Amino acid sequence: MPRFVRFLVPLAIFAVLVAFLYKGLSLDPKKVPSPLVGKPAPAFSLPTLHNPDATISSDDFAGKVSLLNVWATWCVSCRAEHQVLMALARSGKVDIYGLNYKDTRSEARRWLQNLGDPYVANAFDQDGRVGINWGVYGTPETFVIDHEGIIRYKHIGPISEKDMNEVILPLVEQLRSERG
Repeated sequence: MPRFVRFLVPLAIFAVLVAFLYKGLSLDPKKVPSPLVGKPAPAFSLPTLHNPDATISSDDFAGKVSLLNVWATWCVSCRAEHQVLMALARSGKVDIYGLNYKDTRSEARRWLQNLGDPYVANAFDQDGRVGINWGVYGTPETFVIDHEGIIRYKHIGPISEKDMNEVILPLVEQLRSERG
């Protein structure tokens, strides 16, 4: 093998790796496509945060447009979006369900008591298995679910007022009008 070929092969491999890394750095993590969008919400049944004897399930979303917000007390970004969720809950424009993810029940209750509770109901996913089934890889994440239980949108990261007013609420209104 000629001497220059021994140097070209590693150089070509390095160039390909650099190209992949460069492309990866230009991706917006908030726009990572979810394979669940357009599909039925994964079925689950979990105890509620406030009452371990009561349950909440994916059936609770049936017949209405709703949001599922995945949150945790250890999540700094969840605290950042909390006031936006509180304002949305006060508006009554859409029901917000919570999925408390990999947390402790006592800390989550205290957090909601101190900051306010924007949720119609809160599922307690202590081991994170339901979150994994929903494709959650971090908190916060929010899903818009239509009246047929189909996931129509996934928002990764904290929801800002702009996100709420320009993306989520218009989608909620569109889904409500599609039902008729």
